[in-house]
Amino acid sequence: MITLKSPRELETMARAGYLVGQTLKRMRAMVAAGVSTLDLDDAAEAYIRSEGARPSFKGLYGFPKTLCTSINEEIVHGIPSAKRVFEPGDIVSVDVGVCVDGLHADAAITVPVGPPTDAVAHLLRITEASLERAILAVVLGNHVGDIGHAVQSYAEGEGLHVVRDLVGHGVGAKMHEDPQVPNVGHPKRGPRLKAGMTLAIEPMLAIGTSDTRTLTDKWTVVTADGTMSAHFEHTVAVTEDGPRVLTRG
Repeated sequence: MITLKSPRELETMARAGYLVGQTLKRMRAMVAAGVSTLDLDDAAEAYIRSEGARPSFKGLYGFPKTLCTSINEEIVHGIPSAKRVFEPGDIVSVDVGVCVDGLHADAAITVPVGPPTDAVAHLLRITEASLERAILAVVLGNHVGDIGHAVQSYAEGEGLHVVRDLVGHGVGAKMHEDPQVPNVGHPKRGPRLKAGMTLAIEPMLAIGTSDTRTLTDKWTVVTADGTMSAHFEHTVAVTEDGPRVLTRG
């Protein structure tokens, strides 16, 4: 069931979203060779709790940490560890959720460790740009399919592959709510967008294949061919005045 949020609930989600954005800014500044994914996680949890909020991911479905930190061919759900230390040429996706007064917001960025290659720079640029194009589709009268179409048409036109096994989602009182928000689709298909809907839109693109597999930790999803992938995400509210991005920070 799709839930429509009241103006008061949207303001609470906006507070959570602000903390998500601020957390990601801090994580971007920390990413460097020699830093571990656990270093990021410890700093993120400390900041979120210092603001009187709580990490949304920690304990969700048994996930053990505050962040999902996914390196190179890892698409999503990488578990922070002191053993995962960044090296020059890596890219790392940092995904975080924050809960304020029982309502969640969720966003992700992908950050290079040092200057990226041309191919990786293209991957990062197009993935982030596809998110911005998807956000522009979040208007009354459009459908969920318009969002996926915006990602798919742009990304594939730029020679990248859309990960189809993983999707965005509604978000609010639960981290994962209806509707699912695929990164592929057809205009005017799927649920119609209505004021008060709140969607976590999250393009995941890969250089090589769109096929995936899950590692033995039963969390980390990687590209089947081992090529790099990127992930950008925002929580976006549907309003009478157009899309409202809640997680810019």
